[in-house]
Amino acid sequence: MNDKLKILIVGGSGMIGYKLANFLLKQGYEICSTYNKNMINDLNSIFLDVVDSTSIEVVFKKFNPDIVIHCAALANVDLCETEHELADKINIQGTLNVVNACKKNNSKLIFVSTSYVFDGKKNIYYEDDETLSITYYGYTKMMGEKLVKNSHLDYLILRTDQPYGWTETWQRSNSVLNVINDLKLDKDKNEIIDWFNTPTYLDDFVLTTSLLIQKQSTGIFHLVGPDFINRVEWAKIIAEVFNLNKNKIHSIDSSSLNLPAKRGNIRISNKKLEKETGIIMKGVKLGAEDMLKNYKSIS
Repeated sequence: MNDKLKILIVGGSGMIGYKLANFLLKQGYEICSTYNKNMINDLNSIFLDVVDSTSIEVVFKKFNPDIVIHCAALANVDLCETEHELADKINIQGTLNVVNACKKNNSKLIFVSTSYVFDGKKNIYYEDDETLSITYYGYTKMMGEKLVKNSHLDYLILRTDQPYGWTETWQRSNSVLNVINDLKLDKDKNEIIDWFNTPTYLDDFVLTTSLLIQKQSTGIFHLVGPDFINRVEWAKIIAEVFNLNKNKIHSIDSSSLNLPAKRGNIRISNKKLEKETGIIMKGVKLGAEDMLKNYKSIS
């Protein structure tokens, strides 16, 4: 059955893409991962520049995927706010290039998106709510979603928020690892009290994506945990689970950082996902406990 399905993961060296590739490989799919700057040595991988349509054509002709998971993006929110042209090239033109290649190849497209497509003015957002972003990063992902929706392809749009978990050495860090690493060094840790998120445990993201593929689901799903929590409370929970000194965690207001992008506090509902897959996503405490258990088993 699924051993005949070929899945191309665009952005396979990133945190989500790499974890997905390894998980789906174990499920019996044929996997090819693309990288741009960080070569992947332990997977079937190939170089790809999403901005270069010729580069994409070469990869599609070589692998001929049934499903494409598009994870590659410029996800630095503040960089997108100051470098619009770069954000447009990677997040909009890059997505258009992937969409066009999928259309030529008749591949199903799975597009990894973000809660940032919303503005945070509603108490909670569902999959069919209108998108309207207040950041340029969110705008580019919103435009990417529109390209996918208007493509006439079979598609899945997976919106997530603050994915966290163990990463590889070449990958960027995440909120949980930043807290663990700083507190282990006995550093004072400033956390932003007025930023709220619906954090997503990476292992749950991967598991639910796999189930959506198995079920041949289409449309939009929110792949996030159940908690809507500020960064200070989240950091304190991590400290407690990992037996670190939570007194080193200090509250600051985001306005003191003078960041280019103003974040909205965006809560997205995962109830549609739970109904579709039967999986209850872990909250931040259970996610941290699972990370600790996995760390001990590796150690």
